[in-house]
Amino acid sequence: MFSEPAANIAKLGLVEGMKVVDLGAGSGFYSIESGRRVGASGRVYAIDIQKDLLERLRSISSAQGIRNIEVIVGDLEKIGGTKLRESMADRVIASNILFQIEISKRDDFVLEIKRVLKTGGKVLVVDWEPGGSMSPKNSISSAETRILFEKNGFVWEQSFPAGDHHYGLILSR
Repeated sequence: MFSEPAANIAKLGLVEGMKVVDLGAGSGFYSIESGRRVGASGRVYAIDIQKDLLERLRSISSAQGIRNIEVIVGDLEKIGGTKLRESMADRVIASNILFQIEISKRDDFVLEIKRVLKTGGKVLVVDWEPGGSMSPKNSISSAETRILFEKNGFVWEQSFPAGDHHYGLILSR
């Protein structure tokens, strides 16, 4: 099994009406699954720097009848780069993005998550286990990710295998 968006999202406790931010939305698997779970009264903000991926996500979600996804071109390496207001999100998803964030910008990435997340909100982090044959060069371990988030004010809730090559963490603000 590669990474399983539906199984990983199930651990996040999404319910009808929630606002979810998908950082580095890419192909949109997490955005689409989140859109289904939060329903018509909920909203998913899919943020990526690649406009073509966002346009593809917009087309796919529309074709599937999912109309609660808003795509936003944003820079995840700076505070305010998501273009979202403070404390607006119930949940944030950061899947396969942390390894792509410049090492010197990782704190700002986490602080941007903290900025948009409501107090008591949760973040799902899914990323590559380092050292595997498929792991990208800048992969960081689950333990390092936990430390990164905790030093920026998050509280660890759980860790879990998120596929054969990925780990998952849930942390709260």
